[in-house]
This record gives sequence, C-alpha cells and structure tokens, in this order.
Amino acid sequence: MSKARLVLAAAVASCVCCLVPAAAPAARVLVLGPGDQVHATGDPYLGALSLTPSPPAVTQRLLARRRLRATPRPTPAGVLAGLLGAGQIAPAQYARYRGDLGQAAGTLRRLRATRRDELGAVIGNLFSIAGSGRLTASRLPALFLTLERNRQWWATGPLPASGQRIEFAGSQLVWEYYPGQGIELQVLGTFGKADGLFTAGRAHYGALQQLLGEMIPLAVERAGGLAWEYYFSFDGGAPPWVSAMAQGTALEALTRGYLATGGSPHPTGGAAPSPAPTGTPGYLAIAHRALGILETPPPEGVAIPTGLGRRFLQYSFAPGASIINAFLQTLIGLHDYAQTSGDPEAAALFGAGDAEAAAEVPSFDTGAWSLYQPGLEDTLSYHQLVTGFLAQLCRRTAQPVFCVTAQRFTADETTPPALALLTGRARRRRPFVLRFRLSKSSHVGVVVIRDGVTRFATSAPFAYGVHAFAVPALSAPGAYVVRLAATDLAGNFARILGTLNLTR
Repeated sequence: MSKARLVLAAAVASCVCCLVPAAAPAARVLVLGPGDQVHATGDPYLGALSLTPSPPAVTQRLLARRRLRATPRPTPAGVLAGLLGAGQIAPAQYARYRGDLGQAAGTLRRLRATRRDELGAVIGNLFSIAGSGRLTASRLPALFLTLERNRQWWATGPLPASGQRIEFAGSQLVWEYYPGQGIELQVLGTFGKADGLFTAGRAHYGALQQLLGEMIPLAVERAGGLAWEYYFSFDGGAPPWVSAMAQGTALEALTRGYLATGGSPHPTGGAAPSPAPTGTPGYLAIAHRALGILETPPPEGVAIPTGLGRRFLQYSFAPGASIINAFLQTLIGLHDYAQTSGDPEAAALFGAGDAEAAAEVPSFDTGAWSLYQPGLEDTLSYHQLVTGFLAQLCRRTAQPVFCVTAQRFTADETTPPALALLTGRARRRRPFVLRFRLSKSSHVGVVVIRDGVTRFATSAPFAYGVHAFAVPALSAPGAYVVRLAATDLAGNFARILGTLNLTR
C-alpha cells in the first residue's frame, strides 16, 4: 500500500482536534459560481495537507473507455424503475434521477477529449455500481449529486490539476479531482472543514450547520448503520468503499455541530445510557448510527478484532494495510463523541481501539522518525500529522506511550540523521559497493577522494536502513577518504568522514 502516501488531497481542516497546525495556509480551491463562472480562492477552513491517496497512474482516456465498454447490467435506469416499483423511491425522485441521467448523457455527447473521458468515467462508475447490485435507494442522493456536479464542471469548468479541490457556490461541500475518475465528494476533507468552521468561532456556526445539513442526507445504509462512502476505484478497491479516518472525522464534526447548537458535554462521559438531551440531539443520534462500520469487519466495515481490542482501517478494501495516522484520528473522533454524548457503545469502541493502538504505536517508531505503515517512513507532513494526533491522545487519555512517542517524534524533527560507513575495504580495478547505514529518510551524498582529487561522487534519496552506492573501478591501491553527507526531510544535516582501503 505504498501508493497510499500519494496525494488525493483529502484536506483536513485546522480543527479543534488539531488535524493541521492552526497557522496552516488556506487551501486553494476552484469555485464554480453563478453564470458558470469559476474563480480561485483560499478556503481558510481547509488545511493544505493531503491524506488520502490518488488512484494508480493510468491513462485517463483508456480508463474511461474501458469502464464504458465493460458496463454491466442492470443499468441505473433499470434499477431506478425497480426501486420505484418496489415503493422505495417516490415518483418525483424517479423523474428527477431519470432526468439527471438524460442530462448527463446529453452533455457527454457534446464533450470531447479529457472532459468527455472524465464525465464518462463517473457515468461508468455509476453503471458499475448498478451492475454489482449496490445501487440502493440510500445511495441515490450521493451518486446522483456526484453525477450532476461532474456534468456541471466538465461542461463549463476549467481542466483542473490532479488533486485540485473544487467547491460550488452556495454549498459547503468539498470535491476533489481524481484524474481518470472525475471529481468526487471528499468526505474526509468536508468533515475536516466542518471542524475548521467550529474552530473559527460562533460567527461560522451557521456555515457548519449548513455543511452538516448537506452531508447528513448523503450518508448511506451500511453495516447496520450510516456511513459516508467513496465512489471511485482505487488501488484494487471497487466503489463504494469507506474509510475509518473519514468516519472518525464525521463523528468529530457531528459532535462539534451538537456543541455549536447549544449542547454541552455529558458530565459522566461514557457512563450514560443515552445522549445528553441539550443542544441539537439529532447530530448525536446520527453519530450513534455512524458507529456501524467501526463495529463491522471489512469489506463492509473497517474494524479488525485483535487480541487486545480492535484496529480501525483506513480503507475497507485493504484489511492488511495498517496506517497509523488513520487509526489515531479515528480514536480521536470516537473519544470526543463518547465523552460528549455519554454513548457507552462509542466508549467501548474507543477503549478497544485505544488498547490496540497503545500496543502498536511503538512499532511505528524507527528511533529516528515515524512510519506511515510498517516499513514505510512518513513524509515530513505526515510525521507532523501523526505527532499531532499522538499529542491529542496524550492530552485526552494520559497514556504514557502516546505522550512519550509524541515527544520523541517532536525531537526527531530537529535531530540530524545518523550515518555509519560500513565498507572499509575493496579491490582495486574492480567495481564495488560502498555500504552505509542511515537512521532516517534523507538525501545522501558520497565523495571518494585520493590525494586531494575527487575520484567518485554522487547522491540519491534513501529510506532508513542499510544501503549502498555502486562505485566504478578505482585503479590506485591505498587509502581513500570517503565523505558521506545526509540531509533529512526536515532539513537537518550530518556529515561523516571515513577511510576506504583498496587492496591489490
């Protein structure tokens, strides 16, 4: 799952749970407004950090055409007719959704090149979901909103860069451009924005309520509760799929919405049998129903039972991927909802996850940097993200492992990388490898010198661990000076000198 570090730009806002630093710059978004005019602006309630991966690199046009050629049955139109006949949707809904299908098809015929491919990919995803039998009544609002927003954008909007965030005038929802997949609702980014609106203060509570009012109807029935899904293919996972991190952030946002409308935390934390009655209890009721995927194993849910408790997954289609920042943010959302609502079910889920996370966190510490998942170091931004999450959990739970690891990771940002030269001898006139040990991800340079003259020099990026430079044959026997230098992701620099002896 190394692709999971690539950017989809699911931007998380500067929220009460400090998903990104408060000083983070406003995220750049494109906004489609009246008269089909698009303007670029900064959304101060979105952070700039990208948390969800981009899809594998594929040619947009080939991907879109493949989906359209492979369109399965039944079709969306046929599913809509069946839902109408079963009384699961009203005639007005049926007429509206059929109209949306017709408009999208008409727009597709007028588009060319990338625009046609992107809208075609979204239509292809809708057909695929229908063909798999998963086009249920509860999914219609989110899927047909996605269809309509893509029809609008590709008919009138500019061609965005990969990962570009997009908004529409009059709406608080955050969308994201995934090349070859069109624009998709960014669940994590939208709920992160909700937290950012709460943090911004009372003057923004109306916008927070509007955002939640838009998102709640887009939740679908899944795993015995409600969930917010993603509707594009990614890394072997077919839509619709869910993320524990997005769901945990939804719990956080709903809790904030409750507090913003006059609610107060329950005085007994998780000991009460029902949500506190003040504020807007509907938000807490929705949050309670959103616990379903956190209680259910994949592929429907994101919960993996363990000997100590429970692990929460970033992706429902990837049960083997252990991504620590997603796990920790899910716990933060669960904790805050449980403490505010007094919901014992949420408190139990948090307790199970807390026990497992406390046991796992040390394995994500290399001693010099954090790991994104086992064996794969964090980028600087993810290192800072996971450090912040650990500090949050330290303040909430006082678990020593969270506190100590947060302190260690903070220190790692100012500690230079450690280098050790492991090769001391080689044969003259034969190519050889110059091995070295590196403590954390860095750009490493090597210079081999004899008699004040550089005989070999190169540089490259390396992860932590033991690595080697391939050195061409050197002719003269005797002692050579080896200079190794490393600059880590935070800009810390280290240099060592060593000796290499070339024998006959």
